[in-house]
Amino acid sequence: MVVRKFPRFPVTMPSTLIQKDKLRYNASLKDLSLNGCRVESIIRPFTGMQLELLLQLPGEATPITISNAAVRWTGSHGIGVEFLTVAPPHQERLNRVVEQLSAKVGQA
Repeated sequence: MVVRKFPRFPVTMPSTLIQKDKLRYNASLKDLSLNGCRVESIIRPFTGMQLELLLQLPGEATPITISNAAVRWTGSHGIGVEFLTVAPPHQERLNRVVEQLSAKVGQA
């Protein structure tokens, strides 16, 4: 079993990948941690590509914005993205979501 510094939690939620402030791609978030996520999308970015990422939480009008993220891997299981810059209000929301996911796993 792999032990991670930032545990991943399975999710299914819509997200948007934004490249260079203009190219927008729909994506589906498949797992989430405090430091990154795995998404599925029709694009196949290159490792190291910089993106902005919008995570649309269920029942919330405003997405969590990851202002700077880097693609760390791509493959048949999706795209691995590391969060590099998250503004404080968005980081607080992300922390809350991951805490809720962690609590659900602990109850299972």
